[in-house]
Amino acid sequence: MASTIIDSRIFGDMFSDARMRQVWSDENRTAKYLDIERALAKVQGELGIIPQEAAHEIIRNCELSMIDWDQLKAKTEQIGYPIIAVVNQINANCRHRLGEYCHWGATTQDITDTAAVLQMREGLALVEQYLADISDALATLAKKYRDTPIIGRSNLQQATPITFGYKMASILAGIERHRERLSQLKPRVLMGEFGGASGTLSSLEKGAMETQAGLMQELGLAQPLISWHTVRDTIAEVGAFLGLVGGSLGKIAMDVKLLMQTEVGEVFEPYAPGRGSSSTMPQKRNPISCLYIHANVSVARQHAAALMDAMVADHERSTGPWEIEWVSLPEIFCLMSGALKQTKFVLQGLEVDAVRMRANMDITNGLVMSEAVMMGLGPYIGREYAHDLVYDLCRQALKENRPLIDILQAHPEINPHVTRAQLEAMCDPVNHLGQAGVMVDRVLAARQGA
Repeated sequence: MASTIIDSRIFGDMFSDARMRQVWSDENRTAKYLDIERALAKVQGELGIIPQEAAHEIIRNCELSMIDWDQLKAKTEQIGYPIIAVVNQINANCRHRLGEYCHWGATTQDITDTAAVLQMREGLALVEQYLADISDALATLAKKYRDTPIIGRSNLQQATPITFGYKMASILAGIERHRERLSQLKPRVLMGEFGGASGTLSSLEKGAMETQAGLMQELGLAQPLISWHTVRDTIAEVGAFLGLVGGSLGKIAMDVKLLMQTEVGEVFEPYAPGRGSSSTMPQKRNPISCLYIHANVSVARQHAAALMDAMVADHERSTGPWEIEWVSLPEIFCLMSGALKQTKFVLQGLEVDAVRMRANMDITNGLVMSEAVMMGLGPYIGREYAHDLVYDLCRQALKENRPLIDILQAHPEINPHVTRAQLEAMCDPVNHLGQAGVMVDRVLAARQGA
């Protein structure tokens, strides 16, 4: 019986990705325990640390289909950890007590941590693909709307003109930094653990470091320089990375929600019949995906903080902080997969209304071009004086509800210096997009694989 949003039969695929849920499932976690025990036996058999016959027998019995799940649950509840329960079952299935060589020299945390790293590797691969897809969608929008004017907004007020392509490219640049961060952190965090009780591998009289090296090679993980049982920066780094990604996805959702407002209406989430409708207001088109993105990334940030709390561990094996990761790591990955999935959906099908963008830019009767007017008049009457004069004329335009250009043209300190045509050029948003296009091109050119 599912009791959480992530595992819900109703909400699960809205708040998460089924593939990510599988990565962090009991089945996959236990499969990773078996993969590690299998690899350990193989390496130790080849090194002569355990009998080759025992290695073959252990390898033969490290199969998920052989796990008794009721027994595993009961034993885990009794002991507090599942590794001994798994090893017990492997041992019981091996002939002639050869299974006694299973888990040779390892400790519970070695297997648990290494399994978590293997799960993180699979989870980060999904994150990486989503980021690539989101980057592609943003690049398409940035390129298509490179020169499409839209008003920039500051403190939720109309500011100066930009382009919608610029807006998308600025977000794209952040996504590209996340992709760079991910490629940089993987060599650090995809590192296994095999240290024994206190991390020194005192359990093995010979071949300790060779076993560690061989095990990591077999699993495709980095070999640690030293045990990290209670030095958890790599796990926290993954959480912090996912939290950063969540911040960027939240930014996208926030802007789309605001641009979908009835009074704005410049972009919309992809349309599907009935999607976003209200039970009482038939006219509504709610930003459904953005709501889920916002909720997911907000909770994910709390899990990122919890993973940093888990770093405060005591001595060589901790009394509780470790288990924080068992709760927070699967949930932050699952919630972020949902946010990534919803963001990809929104961006790949985003509806853009360029006509409405231009109409909204004109609702102030030219006031949004006051900066351009000030700078245009600066060479004639001085920039500071022009600022104060244009400020006063903007107040007049608002009070009289008249186009700014008419008031500018009629002013005796302005009309001796510039013609109406010149003023019209100053007041045309298309003439004052700055280096938006250049910046869009720079971001597109710098993309991975561009």
